[in-house]
Amino acid sequence: MALDLPDFPWDQLVPFKQRAAASEGGIVDLSVGSPVDPTPEVVRRALADATDAHAYPQVAGTPALREAIADWYGRRQGITLTPDQVLPTIGSKEFIAGLALWLGIGPGDTVVFPEAAYPTYELGAALVRADALAADDPATWPDTTRLVWLNSPGNPDGRVLSVEQLRAAVARARELGAVVVGDECYAELGWEPPYDTAPTPSILDPRVVGDSVDGVLSVYSLSKQSNLAGYRAAFVAGDAAVLADVLAVRKHTGMMPPLPVQQAMVEALADDTHVQQQKTRYRARRNMLRRALEDAGFRIDHSEAGLYLWATRGEPALDTVSWLADRGILVAPGTFYGPAGAEHVRVALTASDDRIAAAAQRLASARRLAGS
Repeated sequence: MALDLPDFPWDQLVPFKQRAAASEGGIVDLSVGSPVDPTPEVVRRALADATDAHAYPQVAGTPALREAIADWYGRRQGITLTPDQVLPTIGSKEFIAGLALWLGIGPGDTVVFPEAAYPTYELGAALVRADALAADDPATWPDTTRLVWLNSPGNPDGRVLSVEQLRAAVARARELGAVVVGDECYAELGWEPPYDTAPTPSILDPRVVGDSVDGVLSVYSLSKQSNLAGYRAAFVAGDAAVLADVLAVRKHTGMMPPLPVQQAMVEALADDTHVQQQKTRYRARRNMLRRALEDAGFRIDHSEAGLYLWATRGEPALDTVSWLADRGILVAPGTFYGPAGAEHVRVALTASDDRIAAAAQRLASARRLAGS
């Protein structure tokens, strides 16, 4: 029997993309969060130097990579981890989609995820025929809950969960005997104080988990902070026992990050300079785009971190998508991320400086026409 999978939502954007592309000056595509800036030279050089990769790589990652991941958590998040508490993955999406399967979750179990959520959490539940529940309030999570996904900073809405909110979620998941995972790939991209100068809180923070990471995992990706989306470079950290079970499955299935990518990750994790440089680029784009959207009558909700602006005009999301497409700007409707996004659109910052400037100019023109 074929699986009952959710629709792939971006197919619905095709007619809007065609309309935006027909605009004078071409399309400004702000619908996806795919980096457009160069991969840092230090990372590319490490990849090139490791291309004599004739042997199979280690599924668990090289000792150097495991140490680099643990060191990164210590340096950037103040979290002490050992190498057996980390595991590289082939990007973060495959891990998110596959974890329910690897944990033995199935029919009758519940997978919980945020009310405004990246679709892959629900997909992971569908792959194992578990019940999927979008619920932010831990008090509403049922006794059948086996896996909880948190996403902070959030995609699509850029919401940051506080230490207190994370602690409440972890406490409830432990009460239920569920594994709880924080998807934290935008942690270095905070914009509002205090996240403008330090990473956003991690689910592995001792203030959240106490003196044990039992049942708790953190997922992180280098796609956003280091422009490594094409490398598929990510990792998970936390409960060593859970990771050992996951590693056993991944060994059987041959899910091994390529050795050159592992070497590149070591360099990327050790270098904070390129991360801050990229954050500076995104900050300038965000400031320009946010000002233009607000001047054009949009309200920006949450968006205190991450690569998106969660914007609304108080109308159905597809009406806003259509309005922007008529001005050559393509965005993602909030409905892609659940009913909570019914009147929002997600506007990505991942476009070049000149295309962001073009979007701002088009929004300014729309405002002038509306006022004339």
